[in-house]
Amino acid sequence: MSVLIVSKDYAWECNTFYAQGGVAVAKDVADIPLHVKDTLSAGAGHCDPEAVNVLCSEGPIAIKRLIDMGFNFDKDEAGNLLYTKEAAHSTNRILHAGGDATGRYIHLFLMQKLPFPILYNTQVTDLLIDEGVCYGARVFHADKIFNLYAKKVIIASGGVGSLYEYHTNARTISADMQGICLSHGIALADMEMMQFHPTAFVLGNSVRKQLLSESLRGEGAMVVDEDGKRFVFEYDPRGELAPRDVVSRAIFRYKQKTGKEVYLDLSAFTKEHFAQRFPSIYFNMTNIGYNVPEQRIPISPAFHYSMGGIKTDLRGNVLHVKDLYAVGECANTGVHGANRLASNSLLEGLVFSARVAEEIKQSIFEPKVQRTFSEVEEVLMRENDKVLKNELRHLMWYYAGILREPKNLEKAKKRVEEMLALSIGKLLRLRLLVSLEIITSALNRKESLGAHYLQQGNDLCES
Repeated sequence: MSVLIVSKDYAWECNTFYAQGGVAVAKDVADIPLHVKDTLSAGAGHCDPEAVNVLCSEGPIAIKRLIDMGFNFDKDEAGNLLYTKEAAHSTNRILHAGGDATGRYIHLFLMQKLPFPILYNTQVTDLLIDEGVCYGARVFHADKIFNLYAKKVIIASGGVGSLYEYHTNARTISADMQGICLSHGIALADMEMMQFHPTAFVLGNSVRKQLLSESLRGEGAMVVDEDGKRFVFEYDPRGELAPRDVVSRAIFRYKQKTGKEVYLDLSAFTKEHFAQRFPSIYFNMTNIGYNVPEQRIPISPAFHYSMGGIKTDLRGNVLHVKDLYAVGECANTGVHGANRLASNSLLEGLVFSARVAEEIKQSIFEPKVQRTFSEVEEVLMRENDKVLKNELRHLMWYYAGILREPKNLEKAKKRVEEMLALSIGKLLRLRLLVSLEIITSALNRKESLGAHYLQQGNDLCES
């Protein structure tokens, strides 16, 4: 088929490239129901069980396909695949490549196999939709606005990271496509379900914060305060290996309560093993000036992953719009529920992209009368947008972040609505629309569930 990939920036500026931990996959047939159980448990009863069954049962097929294409996961000296463990998994089932560079290795491998052209540095400004049918996309490229027409359009644009002050996402991830969908009346689902990674190095001026992989804690790293105390057990008996939302809240609240700094203690690792197993983290932290693993790393939670997204069926079809698909973090299939199980996201990308491809193969030759659309676009950016964008990121972090209170959510909603009424560029308006959807969804869910946590006084225990 004739395919064009539109890339907002360079190809490596995406969350897949930065994924460290690995790919969760059932080790054998007996592990599939256990993988299902762990996914449902992490999702706090909010997952779509059918979607989870698809993910876990088709996961081994997707991984085999990748290996058969020539991809190499890390192996032991005997040539056996190496599996590690991450939080909320009941067994070792995480495959990794290049130590802690799994996403980068998969990304580069797939790029090398790619037979299609990529249009880089191209901002999608709108979808060309009329009477429930998608005909293409409007883009901004090389200082020009023009339309790209297509029989099928797949959105694979990632999550919403840049809406938050602290996040681990690529700089390009700013909810543009979710905002465009909202402006066309396309449903987003579970937008209150925002996952915060418990362990990120948030010092420094870079927008994207250094992620410290879940696998570190899975293999012995400890969360401690400045006195060396492992306090997470006060919040959950599983300690550092509790689900991400629990560990994130424990760190956030402990800092609030005590005013103490929190660190990741890496003393369980030898220098040689740490450098071999986590080469990216070793290089980055050494480059910043930390003597790892001997020196503890100051940490904070940071926004990491959006469980919510563009509502699709299990074949990637965007609901109520023909010839439009969504896959990956931008989509909501119901697979992650209220809290994504660690390392299920790369697997989701592999499994559901294959399903989208099959769906398109079966319908691509259906006749379609092509429409033409205006190439006039509203102003994308205005002078004061950057100031408002930074205010929004601060607002979302403190009022619609890890701990939420209805009164603060109402404040945030009021301010976002005020910003939407100002003379602003379209790109900021798209961010604001998605932020408003997150806040409104959080206000509508009156009880805590998974990553959506409503603060109840100064309660200490998760139970």
